[in-house]
Amino acid sequence: MLFSELNLHPQVLEGTKAAKFESCMPVQEKVLPISIEGNDVMVQSKTGSGKTAVYVITFLEKYLRNKEKGISSSCLIIAPTRELAQQIYDDASILCSKVEGFHIGVFYGGVGYEHQRKLLQMGCDIYVGTPGRLLEFMEHRELDTKRLDTFVIDEADRLFDMGFFPDVKKMFRMLPDRTMRQTLLFSATLEMRVRDLAWEFMNDPSEIDLEPDHITVESITQELYHVAKSDKFQLLLQLLAVEKPEAALMFTNSRHMAEELCARLRHNGYNADYLTGDLPQNQRQRALDKLKEGKTTILVATDVAARGLQIDDLPLVVNYDIPEDYENYVHRIGRTARAGKSGKAITLADEEFVYGLEAIEKYIKMKIPVIWPDNLPEVEDQSIGKSWRVKPERQKSQSNGNGKNSRKGSSHKAERPEAKPDAKPKAKSEKSEKSKYSSDRTNTKSLGAMTEKERMDYYRKKYGFEPKKQEEKPQQKTQQKAAPKKKNPSKAQPKDRPSENQTEHKPAPVEEKPKKKGFFRRLFGKRK
Repeated sequence: MLFSELNLHPQVLEGTKAAKFESCMPVQEKVLPISIEGNDVMVQSKTGSGKTAVYVITFLEKYLRNKEKGISSSCLIIAPTRELAQQIYDDASILCSKVEGFHIGVFYGGVGYEHQRKLLQMGCDIYVGTPGRLLEFMEHRELDTKRLDTFVIDEADRLFDMGFFPDVKKMFRMLPDRTMRQTLLFSATLEMRVRDLAWEFMNDPSEIDLEPDHITVESITQELYHVAKSDKFQLLLQLLAVEKPEAALMFTNSRHMAEELCARLRHNGYNADYLTGDLPQNQRQRALDKLKEGKTTILVATDVAARGLQIDDLPLVVNYDIPEDYENYVHRIGRTARAGKSGKAITLADEEFVYGLEAIEKYIKMKIPVIWPDNLPEVEDQSIGKSWRVKPERQKSQSNGNGKNSRKGSSHKAERPEAKPDAKPKAKSEKSEKSKYSSDRTNTKSLGAMTEKERMDYYRKKYGFEPKKQEEKPQQKTQQKAAPKKKNPSKAQPKDRPSENQTEHKPAPVEEKPKKKGFFRRLFGKRK
């Protein structure tokens, strides 16, 4: 079906020509006749099928019809990732370029609020963004929800997998009643959470399944290589030497591996860049723009880039790591062969991630063809023997002494012997004891190595204790304890003890009180 065969407004048709759309894709041919009439739809469609044009054209048609009647309307579109939101904004800007006075705004986190608040104050006809930032504006009443008569949920299954299900339900409750708005829901799989949301918040939606049995794109050439983890990068260099792609997208399961793979590719002469979730939004967007403009040949990314990236004429996708989630395999390889074009997807299976292969093949209902690495050219790896776990800028900061790990190895070796007990303490142990016990004492033994008498002598000298009163008491105790051992117990002993206590007990009450309260006597007495 051609777009001219649909009953579209002339300005909408001009927008489709500006986007170089002539004939409808299957999802557009099935959904547009229903959605243009104002009905809710729930569509199961694979990635890269052209569904963005469906909901943009649907709202443009409603907007122009209501404008002729003097009725204002606006649309809210939510997407799971910033990259997908930006891609929707770019595609919608082309389709809406022929409509006069039409404004589109994109809203997501990771960037400042000032520019986005100015867009809200000015007013937009289409609001595109991620649920987190849009819900924040809605709760602060900076985004007027009363004018929103069209609500679009793109990649619903991905939104729910990322934990946005409660946020989407909040947004539904803040929007006008379902009888007063049109809701368009698109998802790769219509699972139970998607259906429950549709039954609760949508107005009798029409369910459209577009090729549910064919999950992967048939025009993608899939290849699988079994390789050891230690030889995986060498095999990748050989495959790149054979394919010689103008642009390639490679996926890893972790951001650390993405950084390492990018660094090794650069060292081997490839113009590569990486894209991970912890990068600021401006760096993420810059990396995508470089690949689209041809300034970068290879982009290494994690699964944050598996959805929503639309790169024209992307011939090659490489799964450097087999995805741990089997559904991510479909979204990864779906970056190539978009809009009916052909492409190739290469998967490297090593001993660490090969266990996810069975679930992938069960999900796509086919066996990925296994290719043996024969007759490949020999390529020398220039990155052998180098460590890529630390970024170069971090290494510079550590060598300059700015980081925590800037201490030299010799200092560690000099400090380790302190833990071993030595008969003669070293200078460093003296410094540590000096800082631990006293700030002005120098060239003295460690308190831990002193006897009780030496410690008491030291504290008498330092704090001014009188030696006579401190020394008499332990002598008396030793005499009293030693007497019973030499003499056998008899009846005369109890009579003799009072006589000794009467002569020496007079100063005892005065002296015992400070001894019980004294810190050092109590401390060392208990330890003894």
